[in-house]
Amino acid sequence: MVQAAPVVLTFCIDLRRFSLWCRQRKAEPGYDNFEWFVTGAVDALLVAQTFCVAAEEKGLGICYLGTTTYNPQMIIEALELPELVFPITTVTVGWPAETPAQVDRLPLEAIVHEETYHDYTPEAIDRLYAYKESLPENKQFIIENNKETLAQVFTDVRYTKKDSEAMSENLWQTMKKQGF
Repeated sequence: MVQAAPVVLTFCIDLRRFSLWCRQRKAEPGYDNFEWFVTGAVDALLVAQTFCVAAEEKGLGICYLGTTTYNPQMIIEALELPELVFPITTVTVGWPAETPAQVDRLPLEAIVHEETYHDYTPEAIDRLYAYKESLPENKQFIIENNKETLAQVFTDVRYTKKDSEAMSENLWQTMKKQGF
């Protein structure tokens, strides 16, 4: 997808510029920490999502790439990002050649809480995931992966604890190398 897309955008946390400005104005910045990493990530993601909404409004197709946080060091090297600049998401952009089916999503009731967080009962979990678990393609994933449930496909095949911990460690080490 990256090689075929006419445009690939990587949205980055950039606390370098502000820190340089502070130092030039005789102020000592304190933005090399986890709090500011999270703040920068939120800001970068808001800009990315705003861009994506505008692009789709104009008829362009977009696709977020999860690999940005899986392999940040490769992007840092390719884009020659200095200290306190960190890639947070990458989006491919182009004119769609087709209109693929929408990926199945959970109902809003699964993600929207009114006033306070309402924990999920076993019955609510069954109800909220019933449609996703009933889809033929998801039933096929279960068979292809020799699992009993769709959840096992996610935990044992797609997003294993071991892989998640390794990616987390890589992300943490790369954040530290970038000055956070």
